[in-house]
Amino acid sequence: MPLLAELTQLSALTLVLLIGAAFVAGWVDAVVGGGGLIQLPALLTAMPSDASSGAVLGTNKIASAAGTAVSSWTYVRRITPVAATAWPLVVCALGGSAAGAAMASLIPKPWLTPIVLVALLAVGAYTLLKPSMGLEHAPRHQGRSHLLRAGGIGAGVGVYDGILGPGTGSFFIILMVSLLGYGFLEASVHAKLANLTTNVGALLVFGLQGQVWWLLGGVLALANLSGGFLGARLALRLGSRFVRIVFLVVTGALAARLAVDTALMLL
Repeated sequence: MPLLAELTQLSALTLVLLIGAAFVAGWVDAVVGGGGLIQLPALLTAMPSDASSGAVLGTNKIASAAGTAVSSWTYVRRITPVAATAWPLVVCALGGSAAGAAMASLIPKPWLTPIVLVALLAVGAYTLLKPSMGLEHAPRHQGRSHLLRAGGIGAGVGVYDGILGPGTGSFFIILMVSLLGYGFLEASVHAKLANLTTNVGALLVFGLQGQVWWLLGGVLALANLSGGFLGARLALRLGSRFVRIVFLVVTGALAARLAVDTALMLL
């Protein structure tokens, strides 16, 4: 499809609303992850009904990758990632994402929403019941034990991102906080790097399939990275307590949306 033809299929109001959604998604994603809760549904609603799922997902990944890249850069300038955490997390996340994408067609979609809903409710309740968790950065493991845990987190969440995706950043963060003893802010730095890896990997696959709306994705990417830059700066300034609050809000919103989706499927 010619690049300009992509935008002519959307009204001016629709395009403005999409740009706004991308900005907010970038902000949320930079702080705690879960921007897909905002951006992906907006694209599903706005793009033509005959657009393939690959086109929707691929276009979404352009904006997501851009926003995650700029928020990662903003975080890394202030907080140096721990190599022993970052490398196994990122490498295993990439492999897990590829495996998840390969398995996506084998798993019945109706199973996924209830599974993710239960996981989110468990994560939200666990975080709410432990008010001091993640407010202090106190890593609990070293050496091989740390490497295996970091790699396991990367692989597990990577598989989920390859199959479905929404809330990936939030899952990275809460697992690093609960299993590695990281503070919410320090976990966010590593989560951004891992999420950037899974976004780029998925984008390459969709791009090679020729399904991406590059111009629309580029416009949304500018809005997303603007939101990501501001969100990361705010999180760095306000610290782990602020990130924890946003985490609970985003987790609750995502759980509510999945609950509605599950109820609609059962009706």
